[in-house]
Amino acid sequence: MTETRTRSGMFGVRGSGDTSGYGGLRLQGWAPAPAERPFGGWFDEFADELGAALDERGIPRAAIEQVTIDRDEMTLYVEPARLHEVARTLRDDPGLRFEFCSGVSGVDYSAPDGAPVDRPLHVVYHLLSMTYRRRVRLEVALDMGDAANPPTVPSVVDVYPTADWHERETWDMYGVVFDGHPALTRILMPDDWDGHPQRKSYPLGGIPVEYKGAEIPPPDERRAYS
Repeated sequence: MTETRTRSGMFGVRGSGDTSGYGGLRLQGWAPAPAERPFGGWFDEFADELGAALDERGIPRAAIEQVTIDRDEMTLYVEPARLHEVARTLRDDPGLRFEFCSGVSGVDYSAPDGAPVDRPLHVVYHLLSMTYRRRVRLEVALDMGDAANPPTVPSVVDVYPTADWHERETWDMYGVVFDGHPALTRILMPDDWDGHPQRKSYPLGGIPVEYKGAEIPPPDERRAYS
């Protein structure tokens, strides 16, 4: 395990206003280190089959940037530009057969204190092989980008149709553009909403509540009970 930043409090609140009861929380951050062969269990057989399948399709093995195994779960960190090719390989190769994508989600690993983080925006894909009763996770890491150059990753909707609304939600909440998606529109927020609410840079309060005519104050202006 690799040590990361210590987590203090909840929701990035500093000073006052944290009414969650977790104001004094301090947790040491840890991230699993890259795994090395032998992985153990079925992971080695899977890795050999995946490597051979990538070779057959002319996809460089470097498309898999890192392999992590933690709590008996395997995560493949994929080069963003190669995501679509890797996903199709995982679905179509007879020795792999990951036929189902059960979900797509986003994670923002930006530091609350503004410290630099390399490629902090991640997109995660959960794949299931019903043939072999196995699960793997694909993950791509992206820069935050800006309005002119938003974070972009190829859509996998034509490979996994179930990813359609999941990619829309990840775009809506995190601002990741899924290139090739058939209808990349808001799914939770109004069409004209400004910003992406699950990014850590998004304000926690002070946003007008459209449908009730109320306004939630920012965390540092709320009542504190301790």
